[in-house]
Amino acid sequence: MKLSAPTNAVWGVALALGVIGIIAKWAPIPFVHDYYEYFIMAGFAILALACWLKGL
Repeated sequence: MKLSAPTNAVWGVALALGVIGIIAKWAPIPFVHDYYEYFIMAGFAILALACWLKGL
């Protein structure tokens, strides 16, 4: 299996989700604070899929 680098847009979305999730752990952001773990996992999953699937 050959991995490829994700595009800048996908990398930015994954980074934004991860950072929002990390900040929401300590800051009371409405809706996000209750689900911060899912935001972090979603960012990682998007980044992992983008590396695995060619062209994303």
